[in-house]
Amino acid sequence: MSSHAEPLPLGLHADDSREETVPARLAGLLDSIKPEQIRKLTTEQLIQLAGEVRTRMIEVIARKGGHFGAPLGAVEIAVALLHVYNLPEDRVVWDVGHQAYAWKILTGRNKDFDTIRQHGGLSGFLKRSESEYDAFGAGHASTSIAAAYGMAQARDTLGKKNKVVALIGDGAMTGGLAYEALNNAGHRRTNMLVILNDNEMSISDNVWAVHKGLNNVITSPAYNHIKQDIKKVVRALMGERAISAAHNIEEAVKGMMVPGLFFEELGFRYIGPIDGHDLDELVTTLRKVRRLDGPICLHVITKKGKGLDYAEADPIKYHAAKANMKIETGEMAKSSAPDPYTKVFGRTLVELGEEHKNLVAITAAMPGGTGTDFFAQAFPDRFYDVGIAEECAVVMAAGMAADGLIPFCAIYSTFLQRAFDQIIHDVALQHLPVRFVLDRGGLVGADGPTHHGTFDLSYLRMVPEMVLMAPRNEQELRRMVRTQLEYNDGPSAMRYPRGNSTGDIDLASTEYPALEIGRGEVLQKGKSIALLGIGIMVGHFEEAAVLLEEKLGHPVTVADARFVKPLDREMILDLAETHDFLFTAEDNTIRGGFGSAVNELLGEENSPRRAHVFGLPDRFVDHGQPKELYRDLGLLPEQIADKILGIVGK
Repeated sequence: MSSHAEPLPLGLHADDSREETVPARLAGLLDSIKPEQIRKLTTEQLIQLAGEVRTRMIEVIARKGGHFGAPLGAVEIAVALLHVYNLPEDRVVWDVGHQAYAWKILTGRNKDFDTIRQHGGLSGFLKRSESEYDAFGAGHASTSIAAAYGMAQARDTLGKKNKVVALIGDGAMTGGLAYEALNNAGHRRTNMLVILNDNEMSISDNVWAVHKGLNNVITSPAYNHIKQDIKKVVRALMGERAISAAHNIEEAVKGMMVPGLFFEELGFRYIGPIDGHDLDELVTTLRKVRRLDGPICLHVITKKGKGLDYAEADPIKYHAAKANMKIETGEMAKSSAPDPYTKVFGRTLVELGEEHKNLVAITAAMPGGTGTDFFAQAFPDRFYDVGIAEECAVVMAAGMAADGLIPFCAIYSTFLQRAFDQIIHDVALQHLPVRFVLDRGGLVGADGPTHHGTFDLSYLRMVPEMVLMAPRNEQELRRMVRTQLEYNDGPSAMRYPRGNSTGDIDLASTEYPALEIGRGEVLQKGKSIALLGIGIMVGHFEEAAVLLEEKLGHPVTVADARFVKPLDREMILDLAETHDFLFTAEDNTIRGGFGSAVNELLGEENSPRRAHVFGLPDRFVDHGQPKELYRDLGLLPEQIADKILGIVGK
């Protein structure tokens, strides 16, 4: 098989009208195509293949749910890369892995695509163990350029000749890691290609704003020379009044010049921007780029939600689709379940923001995902979205706290891991009252191991002076937010789960007083067996207690620790002294988590009792619905009850 297809005919574009006129004899490419065969396709066939991939993607995601807008916008890029590059020998590193659904479909996983994000099925992100075409895992953002840079260095060190491509986009260029990698790769003149997939989500508003602040770029002779030339033309054609009226002319010039100059300053050859949905142009450009040496940036413009008018018009709403979405209209079923914990937090923060004018909210590219979008709507001047830059969010919050504001820093549990050094060095070490709010604590479901918040109780518990808590229901969540508000002696963190709250609490009530720091609560008194839970695992223990009472003939004690740090020493020691068995439960790794803290306390106090710990295993948990995962891990209430009976019987 030849390594290159025949020369491409000119004038072919991946627009809707072109896809509709593809001859019937080409039908069914996707059903039988192998990744290596894509290199032999004509432009006409590539266009049809892209259309088939997009149709397949829409049908499956509308039915099963999942990321929607970003993967629809990256279809042609995936097709073009597979056509031009010698894969998997050449290396393509994707960023923000949910862009890569087309990549999955085209690299041997089409028949399993119906299982994406389902228990036991395909991952919703890139995964090295899933395919040799997935060169590097991608769950968190902004990693592709650094990983590709490392692969290029490995290639050169080992004397290989393969090409290396990093594909970054969908907001990932708002993360500082991307710029660190660009700086290093440009400095070493590394042979690699960075494709900037600009879908106008985050990158246009945030990244180019960064460029505007780079004095060495905007003060360059080339930039200023062109700016003055444009001013002269406008003055000659329209007069001096036009110059004074056109206050945005400098911004327009910057927008035209700065992106390219920025990459050139870092040592990259900048090419583009080009239309990321025009396969003819994409393929032609990639072929030329593949023959070039040195670090190259190819700027590609794409449309998030490409192929569906409503998804293109509202890329935020259609970032992801719910299961059983109507393809024709984009209508998604409304849930009758109680409000998600995220919404409860968001509304509570607004209520407290009305009381305290120096309360501010900070997030890292996830206002909707953390509930801070409610605060943004109510108090836009007190809301800060720093993009995918968790380190910046934490240090910024520290600066705010140092000078008298009340910062609530709301970030996904798994994403806050990226700012661990800043939590210790810039917040805790300086005794600053930054209020961390961690959404998605515990098992998150279909997003899987890159997004499960299964380490936060461990990594935050080790931080000196940190107050760490987790609510069992929405009313406790509200009380904990107020507790954080009123606590000013150092940092605090409250983590809550993804998903709907219990619905048992009247959220209209304005009465949710602060908790006493380090004080738990005994919910039910019994004998012989004490069940001490944290967060939503308190609910699992409550249900298990009902089953145990039926088997044992007497009630067992159930308690809510509320705080992982500081622990309620008095309550825990009393439970250990007055019961024959003590059990703990948490949706966190058992290594260094809540149960470990309880046993450390019992050891320090020379108690003869030790707690039996229920928690997540010392391994990464795969994706699936939470109930499916809890069942796999033996953490459903009925499984917990059976295990307790087995231990008690022994």
